[in-house]
Amino acid sequence: MSRLFERLRGGLVVSCQALPDEPMHGCMPAMARAAIEGGACGVLANGGNDIARIRAAVDAPLIGVLTQVYPDCEIALTPTLVEVDQVAQAGADMAGLDASERRRPGGQRLADFYAAIRKRHPGLRLMAEVATTVEALRAQALGFDCVSSAALGHTQATRGQRLPDDDFAAFRRMRRAVDGCLLVAEGGIDTPQQAARALQLGADFVVIGSAITRPQNITARFVGEMKAIER
Repeated sequence: MSRLFERLRGGLVVSCQALPDEPMHGCMPAMARAAIEGGACGVLANGGNDIARIRAAVDAPLIGVLTQVYPDCEIALTPTLVEVDQVAQAGADMAGLDASERRRPGGQRLADFYAAIRKRHPGLRLMAEVATTVEALRAQALGFDCVSSAALGHTQATRGQRLPDDDFAAFRRMRRAVDGCLLVAEGGIDTPQQAARALQLGADFVVIGSAITRPQNITARFVGEMKAIER
């Protein structure tokens, strides 16, 4: 196992992302420092600017993604070599990309995209974000360094599903299927108990975003519970 995955194994990666219209936009380097001080083993960042600024702010494994929408395309997460180039140049150790069965830009096959990345960036680690066991197996067969469950619930075939539902049933099926591949629990994990349970069920590491890094969401959960008592 590489030094990168030794540092990630069994730990928490905090996804430090904020959209331009969100209050915390521009503050992600500080959020990343806070996450590392709290014991996180790594950070996930979106966009070349945030990746570069977080790279300068923390000495920790950094997973980079870049959201870009293309016409006639069903995916948006690091969809082409243009975005992969930016992620790599900004200093990410690993690029996360959509590896679901949804339509890619120009109808490109995932296998061809994967081969092109490996040719241009042989030292860049790759994380496949998938929604189903079939997609996870395909990513493993192609040679991705690790597979993440992040796309679960975001594809037509898995619409409405959440990772922690039914004691991580979908994740447990994925873990059994891709036994020889590093598997990341990502998506909808809201509590420390759920994160710990994901590790118990075989996650190599856990990625959590909004439950830690979006204060407006965290506040809304508290307010919702308090209003429920009032009702």
